Amino acid sequence: MIMAFGETGWQWLNAPREWTADDGLSLFCDPGTDMWRKTHYGYTYDTAHLFGRTLPGDLRLTVTFSGDYAEQYDQAGAVLRIDEDNWIKAGVEYVDGGFHLSTVVTRHVSDWSVLPSARPARRVTFGLERVGDAVTVRYGLDDDPPETMLRLAYFPPGAPALAGAMAAAPVGKGFAVRFDDIQITEA
Repeated sequence: MIMAFGETGWQWLNAPREWTADDGLSLFCDPGTDMWRKTHYGYTYDTAHLFGRTLPGDLRLTVTFSGDYAEQYDQAGAVLRIDEDNWIKAGVEYVDGGFHLSTVVTRHVSDWSVLPSARPARRVTFGLERVGDAVTVRYGLDDDPPETMLRLAYFPPGAPALAGAMAAAPVGKGFAVRFDDIQITEA
C-alpha cells in the first residue's frame, strides 16, 4: 500500500511507468491508455491509470488537478470504479482542440457527456458524492470549490468502489498530470 495525501492504503490499478507521490501525485500518462466500454466505437479499454482507495459505501471524493493536455482525448480527473463494467469518471478531456468537462458513466456500456469549459483553467476540482444509488458530479475551475453540478447518475449501491484519481492518453504520446489534492471522506 502507498502513503499519499496524509493517508495509507492507496493503490494503483494500471500504474504508469513514471510517477511520484510527494506533496501530491505527479505522473506521466502512458500512451494508448483509456477507459471505455463498447458504445459507438465498438471497443473496450480498461487501461487508464487509476490511483485510489477502496471504500464500501457512501462517500465524498474531491480531486484537484492540472495537466499538459496536447492530443485528442487526453484526460484526467476523478473516478469511482466497482469493476470493469461499473464505473464513473469525470474530469477534463481535450476534445477537438478544446478543453471539455467530461463525464463517462458505465453500466456494461459507456455513456459520455461533455460540456465545453466556460474558460481556460489552471487547475480544476471535481467532486463526486456517492449516496445510496446515485453519484452527483460537481466541478470548480481554478480556486473555486466543486459546487457547479454537472451530472447525477445511477451507481450500484453498497458495492465497494475504488475512489480516487484517473488519467489516460488514448491516442497521443502521453502527457504530464499533477494531482494537487485527493480527499475521500466516508459518509
